[in-house]
Amino acid sequence: SSSSSSSHSLRYFMMAVWERGWQRPLSSSLGYVNDQLIGRYSQETGQCTPQSPWLEQISHHDTNFWARSTGWDFPSSLVVDLMALKDLYNQSRGIHTLQVIAGCKLSEDSRTPRGFVRYGYNGRDFLSLDLATLAWTAVDAEAKPIKRKWDAERDRGKLWEHFLTDVCAEGLHTHLRYGKEELLRIDPPKVRVTRKAGPEGRETLVCRLHGFYPKEIEVTWRKDEEFWHHDTFHGGVVPNSDGTYHTWLSVNVDPKDRGRYRCRVEHNGLPEPLDVAWEEPASKVGLIVGALLGVVAAVILAGAGVFFYVKKPREGSYTATPASDQGSDSSLSA
Repeated sequence: SSSSSSSHSLRYFMMAVWERGWQRPLSSSLGYVNDQLIGRYSQETGQCTPQSPWLEQISHHDTNFWARSTGWDFPSSLVVDLMALKDLYNQSRGIHTLQVIAGCKLSEDSRTPRGFVRYGYNGRDFLSLDLATLAWTAVDAEAKPIKRKWDAERDRGKLWEHFLTDVCAEGLHTHLRYGKEELLRIDPPKVRVTRKAGPEGRETLVCRLHGFYPKEIEVTWRKDEEFWHHDTFHGGVVPNSDGTYHTWLSVNVDPKDRGRYRCRVEHNGLPEPLDVAWEEPASKVGLIVGALLGVVAAVILAGAGVFFYVKKPREGSYTATPASDQGSDSSLSA
């Protein structure tokens, strides 16, 4: 992703699970703004419980907001679809799942969120909706009968269109307005380059980045100011427990060329691109000398303490002061 733009999304993750012998399938639903949980559906109560700190503010100013956002009973409709699929494919044994990810995404260069909805059946991609035509796209041959059936049910596509282009879009803008301190903040990445030995006399440089927000970040390796893509490997951009993100990018190098590589980082939290190279850690000799000096100092202080203790003044070598004038420290007067 380019660091010059950031995106925001409102997404719903829904799942229904059924196993032979169950009276009814189990269902669950979670709502997220970006990667922050905002709501959780409870099958026991049949209601969605707000999870984000700013929803109380929204509900105070708009008492119907949460009802509008969760007005469509996703879990119940998912259960009906799962049982229909199970019967259609004559699958009465084993565990069966139907999953949906749906929502809308807003890019910095667009004021209108783009909606999306995708179904997965038994752990595989299954169907997705084209909002422009309201036609369903089958991922494989197994999904084609359901595609024809759902294409004929025009109300299904229209219901998704209304939810994604109206309800979801309004909800995303509202969340961004009320939760801007959390959702629109900018935290620059902390960057460090480490190295480790590799096979055949080579080594790996690893550029580690953490504590940044938003998640859009661009990380590349450069060798002598040229972009270097050969023998590079990268991890995903993963959320931390505090809402920030972390990632990494590594490159395999010849140790004698180590100083020619730089990790180039671009992020909205940085005023300009940042180049970070591997740095030699503090000299081991210096650390050893420092430790020895500390030990010597401790020995000297310990020796001084022993000397002061042994070198007690003999009786009659000083004149005692009356206790009434000395207080509790009279035994220390010389």
